[in-house]
Amino acid sequence: MLTGRAGYDIVVPTSNFMAKQIEAGIYQKLDKSKLPNLSHLDKALMAKIVDADPGNARGVPWAYGTDGLGYNYTKVKALLGAGAPLDSWDILFDPKYVSKLKGCGVSVLDQANDVFAVTLHHLGKDPNSKNPADYQAAFEALKKIRPYITQFNSSGYINDLANGDICLALGWSGDVNIAKHRAAEAKRSYQLGYVIPKSGAPIWFDVMVIPKDAPHPEEAHKWINYIETPEVNAEITNEVFYPTVNAAARKYVKPEIASDPTIYPPESVMKTLFLLKPLPPDIMRLQNRLWTQLKTGR
Repeated sequence: MLTGRAGYDIVVPTSNFMAKQIEAGIYQKLDKSKLPNLSHLDKALMAKIVDADPGNARGVPWAYGTDGLGYNYTKVKALLGAGAPLDSWDILFDPKYVSKLKGCGVSVLDQANDVFAVTLHHLGKDPNSKNPADYQAAFEALKKIRPYITQFNSSGYINDLANGDICLALGWSGDVNIAKHRAAEAKRSYQLGYVIPKSGAPIWFDVMVIPKDAPHPEEAHKWINYIETPEVNAEITNEVFYPTVNAAARKYVKPEIASDPTIYPPESVMKTLFLLKPLPPDIMRLQNRLWTQLKTGR
């Protein structure tokens, strides 16, 4: 993408990656006259993404999600007992809790950016910090729980949670809800669920953008407009359990999905969510180096 001539008409980055790529100048401005379905997009949600896409000039989000904790409630409650703060990041970051879950499996996203942001937030620091010392502090906090992490995984944890192979996951909202749906379909004996910790969590958007060198920009605009047709956008949400940014689509979303606060967070929760922002190259290098050390145990 950065070298040009990639041959793509549309790409779908997550908002924090899109922001960095917009800075690099690789996406074209949208011709909004060709996108009448933009009128359906939720204005409050679009305002949240302005930091990543100034003026909402280049990206059209088709869905959004959060980072949070996926639980096998049945196993976790049996191991931690009554009163464990399941609505807190402490379950993952406090060794007195997470150590008891090692035997039933703990999974963490294999995404340095997400995990460091969550850790910084838990430590009371800016999740988008540009201070190297903050990342060292986050690394030390992660080292304390490293012995209890079973795997670093950004996709297979869905089936692992659904199948009962892990009982705690730092994961993405839609993925955990897919696991919950699969477990219910398979009539598993345990209960799964997703929690956005009460102190707050990352929110992110999956966004359709058109590269500057797209060979078929006219068709790209038609595709984006089609995806934002309310009935079409709702069907995507019904399939993947990620909420649509399209306000007009919500009435076509299955009632059990549209009313689920772990999928469509209420305003009280939305106020606690934070957008991940691009980091300077030196911080990204530090973050990646510390991440490799954490995973390898060196």
